[in-house]
This record gives sequence, C-alpha cells and structure tokens, in this order.
Amino acid sequence: MVNLSQITHNLHSPVTWVSILLLTGLSWYYMLFDMTMVMSPHWGPYELTMVFVMWTVMMVGMMMPSATPMIMLFAKISRTRRQRTAEFVSSNLFILGYLLLWSGYSLAITLVQWQLHELALMTPMMQSGNHIFSGILLIVIGIYQISPLKQQCLNYCRSPLNFLMTQWQEGKLGAVKMGLKHGQYCVGCCWLLMALLLVVGVMHIGWILALSIIVLLEKVVSWPEAINIGICLACLGFGLYFLVG
Repeated sequence: MVNLSQITHNLHSPVTWVSILLLTGLSWYYMLFDMTMVMSPHWGPYELTMVFVMWTVMMVGMMMPSATPMIMLFAKISRTRRQRTAEFVSSNLFILGYLLLWSGYSLAITLVQWQLHELALMTPMMQSGNHIFSGILLIVIGIYQISPLKQQCLNYCRSPLNFLMTQWQEGKLGAVKMGLKHGQYCVGCCWLLMALLLVVGVMHIGWILALSIIVLLEKVVSWPEAINIGICLACLGFGLYFLVG
C-alpha cells in the first residue's frame, strides 16, 4: 500500500516536484480553460490530431497525481544509488516512460472514439448517443473493476517499493523502461475506467475530476476493494438501466 509519508519525506527533490506540478498544472489549465472543440460530421487528420492531443493532456492531468508516490520514491532510490555508482538518473526519464504509455493509450482510444463517431454511436458533444452501447460499456467496466487482472495491476500501482525493488534497471534507458513498465500496470488498472468518459462525455470536466479522484483513492486508501465494488455495482446498475430502461 502507498505510504503517504514517502511523498512528504522527499520534499527536498525540487526538480522532481516542479516537473510533476508543472505537467499536472498545465494539463488542468488546458482542460479548464482551453479544451473547446467543434467537431465536423466526418473526421479528417486535423480532427483526429486534436482529439489525440485532448486525450493525451487529459491523461497527464488525471494520472500524474496518482503516480506521484512512485515517482518520488524512484527519485529517492536513484539519489541513494548515485552515491555508489556516481551516475545521475533523472526522475524525468521515469516520467517520460510513464507518459509514453499513456500517450499510446490516448492514441488507441482516439481511434476507438473515431470509429464510434463514424458509426453514429456518439454525439457531436463527444458522449454516447446510444443506450445499448452505453449499457454494454458500463457493464464491461463494472465487471473489469473486480477482475483478477485489474487487481493485479492495482497491487503493483499501490506498492511503489515492491515495484522498484523487483523491476529496477540501471541507467537512463533503464529509467525510461521502468516508467514504461509502471505505465503498463497503470494503464492495465485504469484503461476501462477512463473509457467511462465515452459514456458521460469526453470533455465533461466534472467527470474528469471525479475519475481523477477515484484513481488516486484506489492507490492510496487502505480499502480499495470497497471503491472497486462500489464502482462495479454502480456501473452494473446504470448499465442495466440503459439496456432495459
């Protein structure tokens, strides 16, 4: 389980904190003040690019807070090992690998959204316009929340020290690879939960904030099972409502 004292203990890492706060702050600024988009009935390269940028920025803003314990612990261990190896490995390289994985997810869900748009399953306001699609997706999200794969990925995300001790790789390239590996578990934990935005509205800032808080709570509270079960039951309930209501 994440120990929040790991964060406050590393306040002497100004560069790492500046990177986290800058990336998170700029992403939320974009979502709050610049995220406006008028979509044409048929997407071209411009629309695809803009939607990809939107998803990428959203994922940075939503996921960086929950990744902070892992990043700060990486920075601490890297400084400790530097005393023995004399090689400095910036935590920004770990962040780079982590965000590369989420950028890949952003590309994938952009293509999914494009196909849903082409099939007229989503409205121009970027939310589901089909109750059957909404119901099926909600039920799938609910089931995944309590699946073994979700729990396995969540356990890695909740245990920064265990992850770093078992996955550590030396050097700058090793830091990027570790970020990619952590991003792999993080995406595995949250990819369907993020797809909930396809139902409630991709640009709905209230839901974006709510999902960000849920993801953070899953990784830091001592009772994540209650959160997972709650989300599962809510998604199953609303999914059935959309299908039979």
